[in-house]
Amino acid sequence: MASTFTTLGIEKMATGENAGTWGDKTNTNLDIINVAVSGYVEQAVTSGGTLALSITDGAATSTAQNAVIKLTGTITGNSIVTVPDSVEKVYIVTNGTSGAYTVQFKTASGSGITFGTTDKGTRLLFSDGTNIVDT
Repeated sequence: MASTFTTLGIEKMATGENAGTWGDKTNTNLDIINVAVSGYVEQAVTSGGTLALSITDGAATSTAQNAVIKLTGTITGNSIVTVPDSVEKVYIVTNGTSGAYTVQFKTASGSGITFGTTDKGTRLLFSDGTNIVDT
């Protein structure tokens, strides 16, 4: 049986798999957990349209894994930022963009919250796997 991955990209190794690399893979998994609990990232949102944040299996560098996401940049139109469906996690999102446009933060196919044109605040949100919910 081959490895499987959780929605956060953590590798669940099969028994007897990855001889000689098990320690490296375990360290990567711990890095993913660390980022999901306490990671901070700034993500540029530079134009209107949709920006998809992703989670890559087995990588601790995916933007959507982070607990805290600060959206930055000068936006020139209403923008949508999406995180993957099926991920259940807490997000702290700051709208640090400039420009008098809205920014919506949502799952890829569900609903979410919208920062108004003058709302440059921070929100405590969670994804229920389908939608982004404002606490």
